Amino acid sequence: MIRFLLSFIGGVFSWIVTGAFFAALTIGAIFWMYSRNLPSHEQLAQYTPKTISRVYSGEGRLIDEFAEERRLYVPGSEIPELVKQAFISAEDKNFYTHKGYDLLSMLSAARDALAGGRIRGASTIPQQVAKNLLLSSDRTAERKIKELILSTRLVESLPKDKILELYLNEIFLGQNSYGVAAAAQTYFNKTLSQLSPGEAAYLAALPKKPGDLHPVRQRKEAEGRRNYVLNEMRQNGYITEATYRAERELPLKTVQNGDYAPFRDALPPRDYFTDEIRRQLSKSFGQEEFFGGGLAIRATINPDMQSVAANALRIELEDYDRSLGIWRGTRKTIPAKALASESDWRAALAATKVPRDIKGWFPAVVLSLGEKDARIGIEGVEEDEDGHWIPAEDVTWARKRLEGGKLAARAKRAADLLEVGDVVLVRAMTKDADGSFIRWTLRQVPEIQGAFMAMDVNTGRVIAMQGGFSYQYSVFNRTTQAQRQPGSSFKPFVYAAALDSGFSPATIVIDAPIEVNTPQGLWRPRNSSNKFYGPTPLRTGIEQSRNLMTVRIAEEIGMDTVAGYAERFGVYNPMKPYLANALGSQETTLFQMVAAYAMFANGGERVEPTLVDRVQDRWGRTVYRHDQRKCTDCQLASLEPGAAPRIVSDRERVMDAITAYQLTSMMEGVVQRGTARGINLPVPIAGKTGTTNEAKDVWFIGYSSKIVAGCYMGYDTPRPLGRHAYGASMCGPVFQRFMQEAIKEYGGGKFKVPPGGHFIKIDRFTGERLSDDASGETVIAEYFRDGEDPNFGLGALVDGGFGMGQNLPLFAAGEDDQGGKAITTSTGQKTIIPKKADFGTLSSGGLY
Repeated sequence: MIRFLLSFIGGVFSWIVTGAFFAALTIGAIFWMYSRNLPSHEQLAQYTPKTISRVYSGEGRLIDEFAEERRLYVPGSEIPELVKQAFISAEDKNFYTHKGYDLLSMLSAARDALAGGRIRGASTIPQQVAKNLLLSSDRTAERKIKELILSTRLVESLPKDKILELYLNEIFLGQNSYGVAAAAQTYFNKTLSQLSPGEAAYLAALPKKPGDLHPVRQRKEAEGRRNYVLNEMRQNGYITEATYRAERELPLKTVQNGDYAPFRDALPPRDYFTDEIRRQLSKSFGQEEFFGGGLAIRATINPDMQSVAANALRIELEDYDRSLGIWRGTRKTIPAKALASESDWRAALAATKVPRDIKGWFPAVVLSLGEKDARIGIEGVEEDEDGHWIPAEDVTWARKRLEGGKLAARAKRAADLLEVGDVVLVRAMTKDADGSFIRWTLRQVPEIQGAFMAMDVNTGRVIAMQGGFSYQYSVFNRTTQAQRQPGSSFKPFVYAAALDSGFSPATIVIDAPIEVNTPQGLWRPRNSSNKFYGPTPLRTGIEQSRNLMTVRIAEEIGMDTVAGYAERFGVYNPMKPYLANALGSQETTLFQMVAAYAMFANGGERVEPTLVDRVQDRWGRTVYRHDQRKCTDCQLASLEPGAAPRIVSDRERVMDAITAYQLTSMMEGVVQRGTARGINLPVPIAGKTGTTNEAKDVWFIGYSSKIVAGCYMGYDTPRPLGRHAYGASMCGPVFQRFMQEAIKEYGGGKFKVPPGGHFIKIDRFTGERLSDDASGETVIAEYFRDGEDPNFGLGALVDGGFGMGQNLPLFAAGEDDQGGKAITTSTGQKTIIPKKADFGTLSSGGLY
């Protein structure tokens, strides 16, 4: 019996041993099979996760950030022990003792599953690192086996602290936050060193189910999970009993619950400038590198000048819009049931999408309508006993557009424009003298749009860019993306080509009617005044923006020559050589036009506009620098008293320096006595207005010796702006407001006169040479090249091959395009041209 029993036991033991052997062999074979072709764990030593790319102003202030995965990589040595201990307690309490996997935890999880309990994972931190960084998230046995193999290899090849560093920077913690540093900012607006034990415990609770522990929507469960982690920390000896009891009683305070201000509130609202940086660098570096490369981008923006530019453009756009007297509002409403209580309407208003990036403007909702006034609730403004009101006197400027498109009568009371539940934009009207409050006034985003840009003429650094009235209302950047007709603001390129083709500022050009046969029919360009002035000096042609003179010049030198200049300056690529394009009928962008004008201002050197000074990668290496000029003295320990560092430029010359100065001098005349004479600044300014047919687009681009700035306005779908819309009257004030402040910061002076020329005094109306001691209103000193023997007066006459009618008058002293005055005819006789004289009725067709 005993012998039989021993034999039976021996047989069973043999079967067990054999079974164990084959099981081990099978498991070994499985692990060997899956260990082949695994990702290399060694690549984790050079792991570079996706991190936030940040944009800084020139002063080093953070102004924007871009990320696909919002992650701030923090070296393990800079992560506080409290944070490490919280995650170890929550995820892997035996982290520092196991070999990559925790067999006891795996057996415990298996036991719970077999007992019918909750199926839970038993992955260690090394296993999670292997899964997140090297494998997929598939819930399969194959992935789990690969995870175990890789985790053991990780522990063998990397220090545990390095593995923990990878984990704490990679893990997803909800709200598009990857890694503990970004999560601390997202949930608490704190750095890691500022976290309390309870806050660290909440972050450590998130890896299990980041989408199901929202601090507001699942507050009770979130606090319960936080307390569980705190208890684990207590049991592991990381915090004291007293700390545990104190922290578990505290409510979970977070950004999402309104307990802390969001980190984004510390940044200025995203605007056209930083969004354009995103657009340009995404093309240069690629989307993946820009949104995940951890780039440090030093922008050229001057935040103060950007604010001035935005405000200057908005003032003129709004003034034009209000002059039309049509009320549109926001076209957003809040249901009546959401107005029952203050908390309800505030929540509903906060959820309504309206622009909030317009300085001084507030979203509001109409709560009730009185006999004359309307009571409103204003976002961010506390209610008072009397309430906030829109009085009847504030609406009398407007008429409401009815459903059929017709306009109602002019409003006399608030109810003529508003209804209960309407979401509106309001601004506080204050006294200029002391800033005291007068009343709340209605505002609306204009239908007309526009753009403004300013840059340094020598470096190409863009200091301000406003691509519309409000970025939050429309992200379309009209500075760089809107293709518009520049009109007469293109004429300087025609004149530049002429000056380099043998013309001088004293060259006489015929200002007389022209007819051109085209495939589309007869084209008859005209001047803005619909008048013709006969033989006129080149200077007067650009000062008074004469279309007919410009067409004759273009015909004389050839449109291929004009196109070559436009392309060389980057205005077009390519420019079509049609005669009408000499008047700015081909579309371009404000960005290209301002950059081209900068080359006039700096003496003819190529300058590339840039929004970025420098880009550094995640390791601090400079991967892009805009300014390639060399400073020959910057390596010296000191300079002689009063000496400045010498900057050597090897930039391409796009036009002759003398031509650039001649053109600048003539465009100074545009500002002093021509179409832009409303500009009045303390330093010399040159510039050119532009207005297209039917005033669908209006422009002004001007520059000092330091800064060039440009503006255009028009509807996004072009349509006439009205009879009184001109570049000088609409864009001129924008330039004036901006440059008043820019000059205070950047200064300015006389435009540099290049060597190789000399001044000769001429009569600016006849082009005749005058004596060196001549003086008077009609005398102008023009700059001519040394060795040049220019012709003066009618001896330098150009007609472009079109010819000229008989006895057309010269442009006489004191006359401009605003009306008729005394003139001198080509025979020397004096005569008066009546104001209404137009020398015939020619159809529109040119730009002016």
